Amino acid sequence: MSGKPRILFVTGSEKVALPVPEEFASAFQIIEVESALEALSRLSQEPCMGIFVAASRSQDLQQIEDCLDSEKILEWMPDGVALLDLENRIVWANERFCKWTEFEDVVGENFYRALGTPEILGPDFCPLHTTMGTGVSASSTLKVDENFYCQVHAAPVQEGRQEIQHVVVTLSDVTEEIHQQQKLAAIHRAGTSLADLRPDEVFDMEVADRIELLKSNILHYTQDLLNFDVVEIRLLEQKTGVLSPLMAVGIDAEAAQRALVAETVNNGVTGFVAATGKSYLCENTVEDPLYLEALKGAHSSLTVPLIWHEQVIGTFNVESPEVGAFTENDLQFLEVFSRDVAIALNSLELLAAQQANAAQQSVEAIHSAVALPIDEILNDAVNVMELYIGHEPEVVDRLQKILRNARDIKQVIQKVGRTLAPAEAVPASAKIESRPKLIDRRVLVVDGDETVRNDAHALLERYGCVVETARTGGEAIFMARNCESEMAYHVIIADIHLTDLTGFELFSQLAGILEPARLILMSGFGYDPGHTIVQARKAGLHPKGVLYKPFRLDQLLETVEGILDAQGSVPQT
Repeated sequence: MSGKPRILFVTGSEKVALPVPEEFASAFQIIEVESALEALSRLSQEPCMGIFVAASRSQDLQQIEDCLDSEKILEWMPDGVALLDLENRIVWANERFCKWTEFEDVVGENFYRALGTPEILGPDFCPLHTTMGTGVSASSTLKVDENFYCQVHAAPVQEGRQEIQHVVVTLSDVTEEIHQQQKLAAIHRAGTSLADLRPDEVFDMEVADRIELLKSNILHYTQDLLNFDVVEIRLLEQKTGVLSPLMAVGIDAEAAQRALVAETVNNGVTGFVAATGKSYLCENTVEDPLYLEALKGAHSSLTVPLIWHEQVIGTFNVESPEVGAFTENDLQFLEVFSRDVAIALNSLELLAAQQANAAQQSVEAIHSAVALPIDEILNDAVNVMELYIGHEPEVVDRLQKILRNARDIKQVIQKVGRTLAPAEAVPASAKIESRPKLIDRRVLVVDGDETVRNDAHALLERYGCVVETARTGGEAIFMARNCESEMAYHVIIADIHLTDLTGFELFSQLAGILEPARLILMSGFGYDPGHTIVQARKAGLHPKGVLYKPFRLDQLLETVEGILDAQGSVPQT
């Protein structure tokens, strides 16, 4: 091996033999390279005295100068930058990139290996291959380890119409953003599991036991997931504006029982939040005019409203002995968790359960609160399912599971409601007559009017029907088509003036799904200019399958029972 110092000689891709001054040839070991980029790469990989560029190759000299100037700029960037060849080998990398790798010298190393073979999280799972193959920039997220995530962006390097020779990759540290997303997801999962009880657990537990279990779950997640130790939750009495304590941990006993109402003055931060529905971050309690001491020695607090259907139902307050202990991220986390707390409170009907004289109203409030939101979940799920049928069986299976879970949720909540209003608490005058033909019969109501859909739940569920609703004919068809056999509808009640289909069109399409046809058509005041009902009757609509609005409750019940009788869908007694 020659002991002469090395010098890089840029020949160009044509391999033209250019004269080298004799003093260079005799004094140096000449290493030929084809391009300026290759020269820079070799220069970073092995010791060389310099780069020789013939005068006739001035464009290479200019490229080297530009690259050296760019390198200085790239070294100052907060992002990692690397230049790769078509084999994913690193040709050059700035200092930031090198700090994020496992190698002292990354030049010549495979890009992914240099980063410790990170997990590619998408959306593009082959960003480098995509860029090299298409000439289009591509992006993805890499999980290097539990404490480092980065956003990778790959862009092709090519001049004019020449083929791609290199790819420039930039890496941005998105660890904090990913960790925040993960924590938000964990908080939401925790929140949705607050009142997650099996039907048999709900049936066996007393109201007080369910309240204590929910309070225990709230405290567990607040302390272990959100890392808040001092917690106070108050519930708002809508008629009086009184904020009643539900739970207080770490709060001074006197403060926990302090009388507060939902007003913006003289009721502390809690009263202000309840009155305005706005969250409040108190960074220094000593300087804040609203703050009333709840924790002795507290120097900062965070209070958010508990909101259900855009109505404030209570407040959630946390405190700390440190000044400025809470950040905007903490505010966001607590707001997310509080939404789920409000849902859990309302689902178990804790607010109404505190009123001993309102047991029957509690059941009806539960039904009205959850019926249509769960119907929307069902509608959305079957709409998505229709897109994947025949293409993604795993997606369809997961959506079927969502449908089952949504229906189970409603049944669980209804059982909770029944335990809140035991039969002996219902006055004799308010007891519902028994209609055994309707027990556990599945009914789908199709109407664009939300009031009609709400009334359908309230009226038919009172007699034991399992009611679901749809807003359009298309949703009704999807709902009927994607029912598992044991969940098939016994009766479908539909308005003849839907936004997308006439009653006859809906009847025609449902006839191919449900045999025999189980449709009841509703018409306002007998007005049917398109003769929808006449056409449907000619096509096989049952003679009893018509309701004229407005109808009495007994007419609705008798019509449904008549259709059930006609198809033999009544319980055996």
